[in-house]
Order: sequence, then C-alpha cells, then structure tokens
Amino acid sequence: MSDAPARPRLYDSLASWWPLLSPPSHYDGEAADLLPLLLETTQPRPRTLLELGSGGGSLAWHLKRQLELTLTDRAPAMLAISRAVNPECEHIEGDMYTLRLGRLFDAVLIHDAIMYALDERDMRRALETARVHCRPGGVLVMVPDCVRETFEPATETGGEDGADGRALRYLQWTWDPDLSDTTCEVAFAFLLREVDGSVRVELDRHRFGIFPRTSWIAWLEDAGFTARTVRDSYGRDVFVGVRHGLRLANDTPS
Repeated sequence: MSDAPARPRLYDSLASWWPLLSPPSHYDGEAADLLPLLLETTQPRPRTLLELGSGGGSLAWHLKRQLELTLTDRAPAMLAISRAVNPECEHIEGDMYTLRLGRLFDAVLIHDAIMYALDERDMRRALETARVHCRPGGVLVMVPDCVRETFEPATETGGEDGADGRALRYLQWTWDPDLSDTTCEVAFAFLLREVDGSVRVELDRHRFGIFPRTSWIAWLEDAGFTARTVRDSYGRDVFVGVRHGLRLANDTPS
C-alpha cells in the first residue's frame, strides 16, 4: 500500500472542528441523489446498510431515516463526532481495507473515503471488504470526488459559525503534481476561532487516488459485482455494483 500519512490531522487532532466544516446540512442534495440508488437498485428493497469510512456521520444523518445503519471508520475521533450526531446508529472502529464483521448487509456505501485508496492494491482491498459484507444481490455504491477523466485542479473555501461561539473558515487547494501516477494532492488551511475570540491557523495535507472509469468498472467486476456508473447532480461519477447472485430490480427476463 502507499506511503500516505496514517491519519490526516482533520480526522484526529482537528476532528472536533468537523461540525463546522461539513455538517449534515451540507448533505441534503447528496442524500437525495444516493437514496434512490441504494433503495431501488435491487429487490427486495434494502433494509440494512454498512458504510465504510463514514467519518463524522453527516451523510448518515440523512440515510438513517430510510435504512438501518452500521457506521465504520478507522479514526476514533471521527466516530465520536458521528455518535453525537447519530446516537441510534451502530458505530464500529475499523479500516475499509481490513474490516471483517462476519455479517452481510443489503447495501454497502463508500462515500468520498474511497479517495484515500491510492493505488490498485488499495482499491481491490476496499472492494473485497465491500464484497464480503454485501449479500448476494445486494448493492454497493461508491462516490469518488472525481475520476481521472473529470479531475481538475481546484480551490474551494467555506466554513461555519458554531452556536458555542467557535467558528471555522477554510481554504482547500487541490492539484496533481505528477500526471503519470494515480494520486493528487490536497492541502487545507484552517482559520479557527475559539470561544474566547482567539484565532489560529492550522495546516493539513492529504493525498487522494484518481483512476480512469474503465479501471473502476473492471475492479468492481473482478470483485464480483455487476457494475455501472451514473452521474449525480454534482457531475460526479457514482459507481453502482450489484453483487452477483440475484437479478437487478429493473432487469426483465430475456
């Protein structure tokens, strides 16, 4: 596996600021896109969902209204944030490459956590984890920020004010220093205002994997899924796989 940092600061020492960076209110549109894919792709209609790399639980906050969620993440600090947001959901510490719960779920979701898969080995390990937890005929949905064909260098800003007097503003800068490999770089600069009015700057750097669509589809098929891709309302490729074993919901007999 790649030599990326074991855990970015955003998910560890800075995790308490997550609700001001990416709260549930930011995920209304994504949930509206994803729920039909999760609920209507297979029959019978899914009831249970395993999310790998669930982070602070902001997307899960919307999905739990329709599904029984098991939320997993390798970062204890992020699971603590998610437990506060989603106390009724099951939370388990575990890595998407090695997690083995010994249970099957109707649906498996890997949201943007899949961006931390940096090479083919990472991707195949994550897909194997998804496969061993997805029932035959169940659905896997993955939502990368981009694929190789859609990657563009970008700068984003944002942040929120908290009810407790804290506030966060951020600058996110994404670029690709080497077009010949499968990774890009992402740097964050955070301006953090404490309750007493003091302000400090924190920096954090991440590395993401970027792969062609054909590789995504091939790896899904190799892992035992019938795969397709759809575009969401944000222009992203969403990869949908049905684990071999049962008919898709919209299939008709030949």
